[in-house]
Amino acid sequence: MRFVTLDEFIAQTEQELPEATGELSGLLRDIGLASKIVNRDLSKAGLVDAILGDANTVNVQGEDVKKLDVIANDILKKCLQNSGECCGIASEEEEEFVAFKNRKKAKYVVLFDPLDGSSNIDVIAPVGTIFSVFKRKSPVGGLCTLEDFLQKGSEQVAAGYVIYGSSTMLVYTTGNGVNGFTLDPSIGEFCLSHPNIKTPEKAASYSINQGNYNSFPDNVKKFVDYCQDSTEKKAFSLRYIGSMVADFHRNLLKGGIYIYPSTKSSPKGKLRLMYECNPMAFLQEQAKGKATNGKIRILDIEPTALHQRTAVYIGSEKMVEMLEG
Repeated sequence: MRFVTLDEFIAQTEQELPEATGELSGLLRDIGLASKIVNRDLSKAGLVDAILGDANTVNVQGEDVKKLDVIANDILKKCLQNSGECCGIASEEEEEFVAFKNRKKAKYVVLFDPLDGSSNIDVIAPVGTIFSVFKRKSPVGGLCTLEDFLQKGSEQVAAGYVIYGSSTMLVYTTGNGVNGFTLDPSIGEFCLSHPNIKTPEKAASYSINQGNYNSFPDNVKKFVDYCQDSTEKKAFSLRYIGSMVADFHRNLLKGGIYIYPSTKSSPKGKLRLMYECNPMAFLQEQAKGKATNGKIRILDIEPTALHQRTAVYIGSEKMVEMLEG
């Protein structure tokens, strides 16, 4: 059986769109290349001391930075700058956006979380890369500006993630469905393995850090209580890895809901709107699921800062609606 590679799939999709110019396609291929390099370095974790453990710094989020956070961030930044299709990037690991002075004619900006769930690296649990692509608002020919990055999620032209686990898989959308590609290490190519992904409308599993129960809003407490109640039904299964990519990926394929609510210590929520919630919400909606912050659609939130945080309820449509109450 011959598999369709990521490059072939992108080329085929481009041919079906008369307005396509090839620039976005090239950008997606470059993200695929960057993820292969990150995957290579992750496979060495535990063998090479230079890439495992803490970097002894704290990022703009106030979180301890792992060495592989820095490595993954640098890989993505270099690949995107070399691509010729990206005029600037914003990263969860950097305080400000970076405008590429040698790419003023490029039409796209990319935001990314280079290594989501990096605290899991030391125990060899799944981690991932999340990315979001917008068409710039500023004039082509000049440096990109903050306005190019602070766009609502509904303006995304592409989004996706790469999950590094028992196998490596890239999942992305350009607004015409969701497709997944598994890396075949024997040929070094991502091959189409999960075409046209659709999330089941309902399921019997939920993902949440239940240790924070006492700090949850009342509606989330009631939902968790319902999930645990087995008096009249089989109790729902709690599935929580602690990496948004890993938990989201399972729910995307199997159905379920991922919940990261506001808490007493994080009243605005903890996850980043621009680097995590927007791209995942775009994917989830394209897979026939739903994503809200409990009040409004994630993709309708007007961003005001690069590192803005939000609560998020994302997954199977009926489960999200049940939680919204």
